[in-house]
Amino acid sequence: MLKQIRRNDCRKLFGLATTARGGGRQNSRCQPQSTAAKVSVDNNNCNNNEPPGPNVITPIPGPQSQQLMKELGEIQSMKTIQFFVDYEKSQGNYIVDVDGNTMLDVFTQISSVPLGYNHPALLDAVSRTEMATSLVNRPALGVFPGAKWSNNLKDVLMSIAPPGLDNIITMMCGTCSNENAMKLMFMKYAENLREGRDFTKEELDSAMRGEMPGIPKMSILSFHGSFHGRSIGCLSVTHSKAIHLVDIPLMGWPVSDFPRYKYPLQDNVRENTAEDERCLALVEEKIHNQLKENCPIAGIIVEPVQAEGGDHHGSAAWFQGLQDICKKHNIRLLIDEVQTGGGATGAMWCHEHYNLTDAPDLVTFSKKMLTGGIYHKTDLRPEQGARVFNTWVGEPSKLIILDAVLKTIQRDSLLSQVTRVGDLMSAGMLDLCNKYPNIFANYRSKGTFGAFDCASPEIRDKLIGEMRKQGVHLGVCGESTVRFRPTLTFNENHLDLLLTNLNTVGQRIDAV
Repeated sequence: MLKQIRRNDCRKLFGLATTARGGGRQNSRCQPQSTAAKVSVDNNNCNNNEPPGPNVITPIPGPQSQQLMKELGEIQSMKTIQFFVDYEKSQGNYIVDVDGNTMLDVFTQISSVPLGYNHPALLDAVSRTEMATSLVNRPALGVFPGAKWSNNLKDVLMSIAPPGLDNIITMMCGTCSNENAMKLMFMKYAENLREGRDFTKEELDSAMRGEMPGIPKMSILSFHGSFHGRSIGCLSVTHSKAIHLVDIPLMGWPVSDFPRYKYPLQDNVRENTAEDERCLALVEEKIHNQLKENCPIAGIIVEPVQAEGGDHHGSAAWFQGLQDICKKHNIRLLIDEVQTGGGATGAMWCHEHYNLTDAPDLVTFSKKMLTGGIYHKTDLRPEQGARVFNTWVGEPSKLIILDAVLKTIQRDSLLSQVTRVGDLMSAGMLDLCNKYPNIFANYRSKGTFGAFDCASPEIRDKLIGEMRKQGVHLGVCGESTVRFRPTLTFNENHLDLLLTNLNTVGQRIDAV
């Protein structure tokens, strides 16, 4: 199917070129390599033990998965499980379930597998004595870090830090990264109100009672369709599914509109520009309203792509405007790159596509980065100890694996590959959108981080089931959206298999 695709069309068709604005250094370690790289598939990018293709031998979930679901259900309620996996047999871009079904995995553990299953570079990294020592002697990093910890942070995480963010706090997951990043914004806002003075006795005493002035009234602005985690604070800025929120007493912070664009982008420039302007004006309105209510907005939290709420994208102009508003009102901008960070968009950080004038104030990460954490500007450093803290404050063993991931990204030019394959993916999906518009619509992407909408949730669910029968595992989000979350080693051969099966299934559903 790829032979039918003109790979030069897609960036124009889907508006992937961004408006130049400002400058800045690129990441020192995994900066995008030349897109003039060869198009032929380099098998070194993949696990050479990958199976030749999908092989489905039972319904999914199969009998063994169903039995394991029953056994687990006796001690744990986890109704989200789709099937159980044989992780020893899973290889590269293929996931193998306990019933022996082999599927091309285009969802990859909710976008958290960077290179594929059992990648040789990662197996080599974990086989070393350093890993064993790290695992059996897990440190409380905020109190008793190992001698190499500072160098590990500098050599690994800081080597790919977003330009302009010179501080790092490691965390366990995306939720606790966002939770603590919001705390940093609150603490800085309060410090500015105190004009930098130390706490008074009244502030400290009232804080212990949960009262003002020690517990000030402040808020974080978030957006409809957002997802930032499942702690109380993160749920207060999450607006993707009602089931996440119902029964939980939340903070009642303000929420604004994230742009909803008409596609194709190049045919709807006027309408989408007006949508950007409407959403930015609403942000300004929310900021002024919160000041009137004596509950000011200390910061804004936003995803580059609303990955759980329906894969909604914002334009470069919208993100630039959002940053301008933050600067105007002296509030902080937190970009949640938990799902978009790590290379899936063709850059290490998705917000790099938006050419912001300055670095965002904070960037959170997890998933493909294998550990959680917060990059932030120096002026957000807490002045007192234990204000952003937990027992482990991260996991040194994850940096050992991440180091191997980053070296592989650089060695195999994987960011260029993601961009190249993503261009082909966009062109292929445009063809499917034209052929079967009720099944494939509104395709949008950066790199291989892509999604399309179906005409209804029923069609979407039918498509997912039929693709699984074909041996292709996909993810969903929003009401009727299918999302692509492949590994960074996903290549032209994998894409051809994906597009061919989407065409087959699309034709089958369209004929009904």
